[in-house]
Amino acid sequence: MKALVLAGGTGSRLRPLTHTGAKQLVPVANKPILFYGIESLVEAGITDIGVIVGETEEEIHAALGDGARFGAAITYIRQQQPLGLAHAVLVAREFLGDDDFVMYLGDNFLVGGISALVARFAEERPDAGILLTRVARPREFGIAELGPDGGVLRLEEKPEEPRSDLALIGVYLFTPAVHEAVRAIGPSKRGELEITDALQWLIDQGRTVRPTVVSGYWKDTGNVDDLLEVNRSVLESVESGVEGAVDAASEIIGRVHIGEGARVVRSRIVGPALVGAHTTVTDSYVGPSTSIAGHCAIDNSEVEFSIVLDGSRIEGVGRIEASVIGRNVQVRRAGRTPRAHRLVLGDHSRVQIVP
Repeated sequence: MKALVLAGGTGSRLRPLTHTGAKQLVPVANKPILFYGIESLVEAGITDIGVIVGETEEEIHAALGDGARFGAAITYIRQQQPLGLAHAVLVAREFLGDDDFVMYLGDNFLVGGISALVARFAEERPDAGILLTRVARPREFGIAELGPDGGVLRLEEKPEEPRSDLALIGVYLFTPAVHEAVRAIGPSKRGELEITDALQWLIDQGRTVRPTVVSGYWKDTGNVDDLLEVNRSVLESVESGVEGAVDAASEIIGRVHIGEGARVVRSRIVGPALVGAHTTVTDSYVGPSTSIAGHCAIDNSEVEFSIVLDGSRIEGVGRIEASVIGRNVQVRRAGRTPRAHRLVLGDHSRVQIVP
C-alpha cells in the first residue's frame, strides 16, 4: 500500500502566517503538523509516500527531504493549481499505479494513528474507506448521510442544507477503483474536482464505500483556533525534562520540557508547556498549553495558551494569550498596555504594544 499526502494548499485561513510559509509546516508542540501525518503513515507500515506540492514545494522539500528521517521514501508530485482532492489523485496516477493507497491531508491531526484502519482495509478491501466524525458546523465540511444499515447513502461537499453532522476526516483509503471515478466526474460549483463527488460516483456505480465513525480526537488545523486546540491536546502528553538551565529563583510546575541550551531565570512556568532549545525566559510567566520554539526570548511578559515560533522575542508586554506568533517576530512594549493581547502575526512582523 502507498500513501498520497496533500501538502499543496495555500492556507488562506491561517494568513498572515501562511503568506511566508506552508500551512502544513506550522508547528504544534514545536513540530510541524505535517510530520505527525507522515509518522502516522510509517507507523501503519506505509513507507512509499507521494507528497502533492504546489507553490510551497521548495519549503516542503526542505522539511521532509527524501523521507529517510521518517523511515520512508518520498516522491514529490507537483500540482500546478489547487483544483481539488480528486484532481490530486489524477495528478498522482503514475506514482500510485495499481496499488491501494491512503490519501492523507497534510494539515489534519488524528490522535491514535491509522494502523488499525489500514489493517482492516487491507483485509476486507472495500472499494473505498472513509473516516467520519460529528461536527458542530457541518456546512464547512464534506458531509456523509448514512442509511439505517450504516452504509453511505450520499456525500456532499460543504452543503447548504446538511443532511447530517457527520463530516469526512481528511484520511481516505482507496483501491485502484478510484481512478475511474476521478476521471468520470466534472468540476463542482467551486471549480474543483471534489473527492466527495468521486466517492458518490463509486456509490452510484454500486461500489462499496465503507464508513468508519471516529470518536477520538481529530482536528483540521486550517484556522488559528483549531491550531491552538491541537497544540493544547498534544502538550497534554508532553514528558517533563530539563535539558537547559533553571535558576533557583524560578518555579517549574507540572509537565514542562526545557530544551537544550535554554535558560529560565526568575520565572514561573506551569505545564503542560514546551520551551525550545536555546530559548531564554526571564522575569516572566509561561502558562499551560504554551509551546515556545527555539532561539526565542521571553522577557518580563506573560504568555499562556499560545504558540511562539522560532526566533521571536516578547519583551515587557504584560499578558499574551490565545495567540500565534510567527518566526522572527518582535513584540515589545510601547506606550500603554491592555491587560491581555490576542495576536496572530506573520513571520518577520514588528509590533509595538502600548504599556
